[in-house]
Amino acid sequence: MGKYDNIKNFDELIDLEHGKIGTETRNKYEENSQMFIISEMLKEARKDANLTQEQLAERAGTKKSYISKIENAKGNIQLSTLIRIFEIGLNKRVGLTFL
Repeated sequence: MGKYDNIKNFDELIDLEHGKIGTETRNKYEENSQMFIISEMLKEARKDANLTQEQLAERAGTKKSYISKIENAKGNIQLSTLIRIFEIGLNKRVGLTFL
């Protein structure tokens, strides 16, 4: 019997692959997933605005390397800087939802 034979839905697959909610491995997976989503949202919004990373960085008062780091889902991001990039640099509103 294979490891995936009893999987009935996506949540069970995530539990199997990354551990139950609250475990260290699951927390790391969730953090990486959220960072990936943010990076893709930033890339898409920047491209929709026809801006280079350098132009966006200048508008938002940060460095191109920081924009690149976010777009590549690397490192830690300060929430205040992320909000500034979206709201000032891209003229987008930011909303947070806690689940």
